[in-house]
Amino acid sequence: MVKKKRLRLIAEMARKIRAYRELKSRPRESQKYALDYETMRRPHTGKMLPVLAWQDVRRESRLFSLLAGMRMFGVGRLFTRKSWLEEHTEPSYWQITKVKVDYTSENMDHGKAWGVLTYKGKQESEVKEVDKAVYHDWRLVPKHMEQQFTDFEPLPEPPVRYVPYPPLLRAMLLAQQKKTTGSIVTKEPSLPLQRDVLLNKDYFRKLEQERQRTEGTLV
Repeated sequence: MVKKKRLRLIAEMARKIRAYRELKSRPRESQKYALDYETMRRPHTGKMLPVLAWQDVRRESRLFSLLAGMRMFGVGRLFTRKSWLEEHTEPSYWQITKVKVDYTSENMDHGKAWGVLTYKGKQESEVKEVDKAVYHDWRLVPKHMEQQFTDFEPLPEPPVRYVPYPPLLRAMLLAQQKKTTGSIVTKEPSLPLQRDVLLNKDYFRKLEQERQRTEGTLV
């Protein structure tokens, strides 16, 4: 007869209480990213901002500092960054679609925002969370300039260039093709000079999700 497993209800309840207390004790974004503008230090961590950022911190605004003073918290409006305006001739901006405000912050100038990103004139297809919202270089695109930003047509992509493989890698590739197909490939293999993968945090997050789906999570 199989022995019945004892249910540790008290231990399970204690684990949930500890997890809940840990979640409640986490600092909010308004506490975590608070800044003393005189010393340029964050009181929560004690870290000082880089000296090169001091000028922007004093003159520019964070994203939620702009959203907090707008109707419907700026949903539907376009926002760009000073660094994008200086580095790129093509328009780069976020169109805000959703805002979740941290109402515990003093001026309601913290929270999370989602939108559609257009980078260098190329609009992405999916809505995602706006990153670097706490940076001090955000700017609102004026109404009379929105049409200029949205009507921009990006230049066509240049054709992909190809170069021959290095001799050793070429020999290994031909040997592998001969082993799998059983015949020598007459077409000379070439290497495209183009990176199809953008190595950002979304790419690595998808890799981690794919790994967990195939291998499972640790118990």
